[in-house]
Amino acid sequence: MKKKKVKPEHGAAISKMTFEEALARLEEIVNGLESGEISLEESLKLFEEGIVLSRHCNEKLKEARQKVEILVKSSTGEIIPQPFEPSDESE
Repeated sequence: MKKKKVKPEHGAAISKMTFEEALARLEEIVNGLESGEISLEESLKLFEEGIVLSRHCNEKLKEARQKVEILVKSSTGEIIPQPFEPSDESE
């Protein structure tokens, strides 16, 4: 069986990625790892990249939450920071 190649990204490039770019790359890595067509050595490199991408995505989400908190206005028009509480769609 021929081993599939999935090109790894560099850490510096990841820090410049948008949330959507990082998430797309993370999905590509997961698909590659799940295919079982990647060597163990390459799988470990991609796993490490996936961890960095996951942290990057979490940081972008944290930044977005903070922006939402800043933009929430009270009924009197005052801007009052409030915590962002996402709705639970599973209910």
